[in-house]
Amino acid sequence: MAGEFDFIAWVRKQTASSEGMLVGPGDDCAVVVPPKQPLLITTDVLTEGVDFLLRETAPEAVGRKAMAVNLSDIAAMAGSPLYAVVGLVLPQSNGIAIAEGVHRGLAEVAAKYGVVIVGGDTNSWTGGLVVSVTLFGEAPDGGAILRSGAEVGDELFVTGPCGGSLLGRHLTPTPRIAEAQELIRQFRIHAMIDISDGLAADLHHLVTESGVGAKLFADTIPIHSDAVERSKHTGRTPLQHALGDGEDFELMFAAAPGQGIPYPRIGIVVEQGFTIVCDGIESALEPTGWKHF
Repeated sequence: MAGEFDFIAWVRKQTASSEGMLVGPGDDCAVVVPPKQPLLITTDVLTEGVDFLLRETAPEAVGRKAMAVNLSDIAAMAGSPLYAVVGLVLPQSNGIAIAEGVHRGLAEVAAKYGVVIVGGDTNSWTGGLVVSVTLFGEAPDGGAILRSGAEVGDELFVTGPCGGSLLGRHLTPTPRIAEAQELIRQFRIHAMIDISDGLAADLHHLVTESGVGAKLFADTIPIHSDAVERSKHTGRTPLQHALGDGEDFELMFAAAPGQGIPYPRIGIVVEQGFTIVCDGIESALEPTGWKHF
């Protein structure tokens, strides 16, 4: 391929038709049929040197992650993903080949979750690869599940083990779309968030938005085997990795008590405070995790 317009033509050939997409890539705007329920909109930017190293990571893997992390946001609101637009800022060296690889990864994950890539933009510069995905989804019938709905007395759950994602799972997240939709079908879920910054940090976001506090129980927090492995080399405990590593992309949610929810119960919502109970001793919990600034 010679340049940007050849790449755009190539992308158009890769884009399957969709009943809801009236105009796809190639025009000034995409034209899509709006959903019946409120529209969910999210965006994430992945930057070389922060979120991945291109010398160690195939462009396809970057594309897969870029789509998946946005899908995880839709999952956190129990929504259904619909459309995506993609912005690529490419390194000047080998940019088109990188763009093709990123698109293949994006398209692979998009197809798996029923997402249509309807447009985007490309640019180049002297820096590394930057991938920005904006994803549009549809809220569930009862409305999106927000961070701000947790109530005192709610139980806190997580959909899977946490910690140690930098051993490779940070590049291969599995969006919990189906799990979220099943949860709201069966149970009274009051608040939800996906774990990107870290279990402790994201729980702190949730309770802060809800105007409540939380008490975690260390012995019920599911710890990934990767966290155990990392702890052998970092001087931090597996629990510390589970609380603070981030990029697990599991869902953490607050639900009305006593429902028999089949996920690990890691804590409860309280009136105020942010604590953890470990070996019978309750102490303050620091919202450790990733900080962008």
